[in-house]
Amino acid sequence: MTKTKNKVEELEGILRDGGVRVTRQRAAILKILAEAEDHPDASELHRRAKEIDATVSLSTVYRTLSALEQQGVVQRHAFENATARFETADAPHHDHLIDIDTGAVIEFRSDKIEQLQAEIAAELGYELVRHRLELYCRKRKD
Repeated sequence: MTKTKNKVEELEGILRDGGVRVTRQRAAILKILAEAEDHPDASELHRRAKEIDATVSLSTVYRTLSALEQQGVVQRHAFENATARFETADAPHHDHLIDIDTGAVIEFRSDKIEQLQAEIAAELGYELVRHRLELYCRKRKD
């Protein structure tokens, strides 16, 4: 069984466990989310899902995303000056660099940054539980 198929079946099971019917249209949306290597917004998910099933409506995309978000399966990212973007929540922890000129979202992980954040929290008397880091950048022109 392929990784994507396993992920789709997992997402379908979570929706069913939450009392949400998995329709043909929702299955198309789940497939798109499982395959996505980017952070699509609802409109882009709708566009891709319509390529699989022309009957998928934008409202179905929003309802499906809402149900997945409530189940903790999808993370909503409200990057500055942009529509909400989505990714499945099963990815290992990473941070985001957002290209302010193109809107591209680049995932990265830095052990130095992770360590520094934990140290700062500890210095202030806290234990770091979770965090999100978003860097808004522009390509250098050198």
